[in-house]
Amino acid sequence: MSFQFHNPNILFLLFLIPLYLFFYWRNQRGTAIRFSSIRGLKKIGPSPVVVFRHSVAVIRCLTILFLVLALARPQKGIRETRITTEGIDIMLTVDVSTSMRAEDFTLGGKRYNRLEVAKRVIADFILERSGDRIGMVVFGGQAYTQCPLTADYTVLLQLLDKVEIGMVEDRTAIGTAISTSLNRLRELEAKSKIIILLTDGDNNAGKIDPQTAARMAETLDVKIYTIGIGSKGPVPYPVGRNPRTGKLIYRNVEIPLNDTGLKDIARTTGGDFYLASNTGMLEEVFSRIDELEKTTGEEVIYTEYNELFPYFIGLGLLALLLGVVLTNTRFRRLP
Repeated sequence: MSFQFHNPNILFLLFLIPLYLFFYWRNQRGTAIRFSSIRGLKKIGPSPVVVFRHSVAVIRCLTILFLVLALARPQKGIRETRITTEGIDIMLTVDVSTSMRAEDFTLGGKRYNRLEVAKRVIADFILERSGDRIGMVVFGGQAYTQCPLTADYTVLLQLLDKVEIGMVEDRTAIGTAISTSLNRLRELEAKSKIIILLTDGDNNAGKIDPQTAARMAETLDVKIYTIGIGSKGPVPYPVGRNPRTGKLIYRNVEIPLNDTGLKDIARTTGGDFYLASNTGMLEEVFSRIDELEKTTGEEVIYTEYNELFPYFIGLGLLALLLGVVLTNTRFRRLP
């Protein structure tokens, strides 16, 4: 909350109050009546008219005060909005191939698959940002835009919630995913542009080689942070359900992750590579990226003001009316 006068220079008119009081007291003339003795008069108390004889002067001063304040347009701030003048454009590029079904991650002591945990950590990352445009690309054997760059995080989180394993054809096209993300970034002006690529596999599909896509990103000044998600060695992977109990049946499988390829992509673009083999590590990875890519643009503060001058006009007119009534009735002066 804040308070201000839109026309503070008008306040100089308040000098009319002491000027009026000066002439008021100057024009007060006492009258004298000759009495042989005033002993009897002393027993008579002053009438209310005498006690409040200066009330009209006070009311006139209040009239001047309220009307001058109304002319100065007092305003009360009712809301502050912070707008970042320059933000970062971020494309979240998420692997939704079937290998992401591996359940080697836990939350609250309960086992979850890689994508479920990744979605929760990504949601927290989005909620920590402000002033940035964030979009999302999902990929498997193909890649497509799940959400274009937007500052409406509510919509982005809704679309993130709809991301599912197998929503695109299987396999892993990392080069195509990077290229699709670059298409969303290349024509937009931003202080910084980054891609956060999260995958648990190796490139085995698509017509664009990951290194070729990385060099394209370098040319466009787009930094890529690569995250390899998943544990090394055999991990529990659901292969079906027990026909009698309906419970999932798991088999330990090994899902190869190409650390070297992901490191090369990050190195080529000036980004970093991270390996997240459990939930805590994945949270730490996104926390590091959040710190590395903080928005540092200037912020402009806009304040919406509520006009208060109508209240002062009302008080001023009320005081003026009261003064006129009293002057012509109870405090009327006869020549």
